[in-house]
Amino acid sequence: MTFAESVKTCFANSTVWQGRATRSEYWYFTLYSFLVQIAAMVVDNVLGTSFSVTDPGTGEAMSAGYGWIYLLVALVNLLPGLAVLVRRLHDTGRSGWWYWIILVPLIGVIMLLVWFCSRGTVGNNAYGPDPLGGDLGSTFS
Repeated sequence: MTFAESVKTCFANSTVWQGRATRSEYWYFTLYSFLVQIAAMVVDNVLGTSFSVTDPGTGEAMSAGYGWIYLLVALVNLLPGLAVLVRRLHDTGRSGWWYWIILVPLIGVIMLLVWFCSRGTVGNNAYGPDPLGGDLGSTFS
């Protein structure tokens, strides 16, 4: 799946919590979200729409680095990002509820990262058919 196909698929399936998502679909959408949010922060700073915070030690006002445009972009990407995350967990044979393991300090983040980087279940699993359509059974027999 290409970068553009991934972004298009994730927005089209932003409310689809069933099925499976490939590694490329998940990681390309994550890259897209990261790049767009960085661009939104730059635009906020250039336009002067970034939020300001006061340093409690000096009382000096400082830019938070993000503003209204960043928040809008983050909200637009939130639902498609969560949906592709759940579908990616489904591809590895896990329920989307496993995302809550992120609340376990350090170990949870590492486990999710390993699962997101791992190849999905070959063939059908409880969450649907293999999105890559490949069956490696005959290759290794």
